[in-house]
Amino acid sequence: MGSPTVTGADMPPGSTVTDQPPKSGFKRVLTGSMAGAVLEWYDFAIYGILAATVLGPLFFPGDSGVAKLLLALATQGLGFVARPLGGIVFGHLGDKFGRKPMLVITFLMLGTATAAIGLLPTYDRIGIWATVLLVVLRMIQGFALGGEFGAAVLLVSEYGEPKRRGFWASWPQAGAPMGTVLATLVVSVIGFTLSEQAFDQWGWRIAFLFAIPLLIIGFWVRRGVEESPVFKAAQEQAAKDPVAQERSSILEALSRPRAVLTGLGMRLGENIAFYVYTVFVIAYATTYFDFHRGEVIMAVTFASLFQFVGMIGGGAWSDRVGRKTAMLVPAIVLVVWAPVFFWLVQLESLPMLWVGVCVGAFFHGMLAGPEAAWITELFPTRYRYAGSSLVFQGSSIIAGAPAPFIAVWLIQNFGVGMVVGYLVVTMTITVIALSLSRETRGVGLDRIA
Repeated sequence: MGSPTVTGADMPPGSTVTDQPPKSGFKRVLTGSMAGAVLEWYDFAIYGILAATVLGPLFFPGDSGVAKLLLALATQGLGFVARPLGGIVFGHLGDKFGRKPMLVITFLMLGTATAAIGLLPTYDRIGIWATVLLVVLRMIQGFALGGEFGAAVLLVSEYGEPKRRGFWASWPQAGAPMGTVLATLVVSVIGFTLSEQAFDQWGWRIAFLFAIPLLIIGFWVRRGVEESPVFKAAQEQAAKDPVAQERSSILEALSRPRAVLTGLGMRLGENIAFYVYTVFVIAYATTYFDFHRGEVIMAVTFASLFQFVGMIGGGAWSDRVGRKTAMLVPAIVLVVWAPVFFWLVQLESLPMLWVGVCVGAFFHGMLAGPEAAWITELFPTRYRYAGSSLVFQGSSIIAGAPAPFIAVWLIQNFGVGMVVGYLVVTMTITVIALSLSRETRGVGLDRIA
């Protein structure tokens, strides 16, 4: 396979790429990246769905059902805690040894940990060791996810046609709504097929074991992926500078913090909006209003399809108008939509709830779709994996993970107006970060530093 004729040695930072990267193998890169993205979010969604209904009673000690539920949900948060650590470790390794090895290793870790949960003995069988093993596997899931997503987005971005980078990079990003839809469908089919007793006793394991065929297919696809030609060119250049080879890419990314801080600022509101529209809304609509849990979950699941369309459409639009404009427009819409959304829920009308969730998910998708290419373009090749992972995974723990808990605490202590304010303020920070950022469309990914 040939490499691009333009390399980082020939191009100053901020230059544009006019040469086409090699097209051979790109379909496999895209398929492998998408498969991993779907699996990773399927794994996370499956755990979230089953934590509140099955895992608490089966894996945690005590007589209190509420305590078991809270402990099960707490392990959901452990996955978020492990994600930044995975991003740091795999970010450094990915910048040193390549994107492909990390793509395969993290995928195997993630899928194996998920399948292993489906085989775990319960607390009644092995006591506290069941709890310990569940927590360990959950941490492995989060650790692997922290490195997996960066590899998937980077390979597609560095491999793909520069003029359509926003469109192609949005596909791994769109794995989140697709994984969520798949998880909901699998649990629904198992639930309809089995009795409630059978589901609680052993049927839930099928949902976790379903990761095995996904793992086999994804591993076969990813194993045949070739390394990014951009990374190969960077390695050749770095080989001439032994000092550069010894640098930590994580420390390099942190030593030039503007790109990291800009990315974190942009992701703050975007991440919080996602969890408010998909997780908090379920608790809010069923606790404070006369909605059934199943119908709210169905609305959220259907909204994932709108989110998927928004991501792909937003990525493609950013190739035409630029990343900055393509993200600013939906970010501003989401600031305005926050009070409208809560007003629609308060109408206690199921169709209006669907409108509120679906519109919010669509514009969130429009915002999130272009960010994959945008974050990739913020960093040079030498520390692109590390910098991207710090932004993607760092924002998850400071914004996404606590968002549902903060929203619940605010509404209990101050009322829904404070939740609206929370969403508006954080989305406004996203708007400000985007306004102060530079346009990245057309930036050459060949640049080394």
